[in-house]
Amino acid sequence: MSSGAGFSCCVGPISRLPRRFLNLGAVVKADDNVEKTEDEEKEDRAAQSLLNKLIRSNLVDTTNQVEVLQRDPTSPLYSVKSFEELRLKPQLLQGVYAMGFNRPSKIQENALPMMLAEPPQNLIAQSQSGTGKTAAFVLAMLSRVEPGNKYPQCLCLSPTYELALQTGKVIEQMGKFYPELKLAYAVRGNKLERGQKISEQIVIGTPGTVLDWCSKLKFIDPKKIKVFVLDEADVMIATQGHQDQSIRIQRMLPRDCQMLLFSATFEDSVWKFAQKVVPDPNIIKLKREEETLDTIKQYYVLCNNRDEKFQALCNIYGAITIAQAMIFCHTRKTAGWLAAELSKEGHQVALLSGEMMVEQRAAVIERFREGKEKVLVTTNVCARGIDVEQVSVVINFDLPVDKDGNPDNETYLHRIGRTGRFGKRGLAINMVDSKHSMNILNRIQEHFNKKINKLDTDDLDEIEKITN
Repeated sequence: MSSGAGFSCCVGPISRLPRRFLNLGAVVKADDNVEKTEDEEKEDRAAQSLLNKLIRSNLVDTTNQVEVLQRDPTSPLYSVKSFEELRLKPQLLQGVYAMGFNRPSKIQENALPMMLAEPPQNLIAQSQSGTGKTAAFVLAMLSRVEPGNKYPQCLCLSPTYELALQTGKVIEQMGKFYPELKLAYAVRGNKLERGQKISEQIVIGTPGTVLDWCSKLKFIDPKKIKVFVLDEADVMIATQGHQDQSIRIQRMLPRDCQMLLFSATFEDSVWKFAQKVVPDPNIIKLKREEETLDTIKQYYVLCNNRDEKFQALCNIYGAITIAQAMIFCHTRKTAGWLAAELSKEGHQVALLSGEMMVEQRAAVIERFREGKEKVLVTTNVCARGIDVEQVSVVINFDLPVDKDGNPDNETYLHRIGRTGRFGKRGLAINMVDSKHSMNILNRIQEHFNKKINKLDTDDLDEIEKITN
């Protein structure tokens, strides 16, 4: 998998990897042999992260404020507005511009000066998909490498093979004017002869294989590693075994090795893990943007069962298809049933479902984004993190609840918050089919201190105005 213009990627070219590695969408679970039941469907974070990478064509212009907590509060805080200020090697600057980066993104402005500082500083950073995070840590790795030394100097852990491959692509693109640098993939199925030493300066792989290469097989001398990157920490700890393996790898590294950890979310479990892996860190966090429901009209429709909910949906369907709409269901099974029933009625709908391969999901989202289908039926799991700006209607066919059956207020906000972007008027319709779901809706109203009105026939005119 050589990238033509010089940067070569050795050790187990793609053709030598097992067949199951060749289809990007084929493996979305990492070491997970447990069959998911529909009602216990868990968020497949690795698949979601890969999906976000596939559907992003450019950087997200985040409005979140960046909060920087320095290890040494007395040292001056640097941020940069151009890549030239970083005094990069010319061939790296050339690689950055060739990738289409004209100026640093918000996260890069603050992270890059810290990552490239001398002496090296450790970093824990919160960063969503599409913010230029991968390019930032790749730049840090490429800057620290001594091309003349033919042994691994930078180690990057990814939760799955597919995510490792995505990072590898960025390394190849950014390093394409640096022909002496080489990359190896430490992934299952990449067989090397026992006792062989790796000459590639950058190794990217999954925790289990990297651990084997460092300890049991001794392909890598961990004491020579200068930069250790742990990417997608929240995905990593959701996969059994990866947390312990990552900690064991980190303990083999020299004390002066630079440690960089990235995570999209920072719940307690991620924090605890990050603090074990990264000593004395600088910390970059995104201040959470306050999502508002002020521009969103919210209604509920009272029904007695699933069939009545479907009938009610058909009644309002004519009013909503002028705009683009997302319909959320609690399980894949319901989503599949609903999409099939709507299709039988002659409606054009797209279905986004957990059993689809990641590339198939990306294609569905792309069609929806382009307006080829006006209505997308999905589960909460699939749609997390997917932004389609044109959505002005969200229908909760099932109200969002957590695993204990309590209202999931954050998911409710996340679902309907898609509709009122940039001050536009949005619409949310909630289907209620039991005393229990009415109770859930009441608790959601209390939480947000917002009244949700019952939808009457007269309101359909109002809906048409909002969606026009």
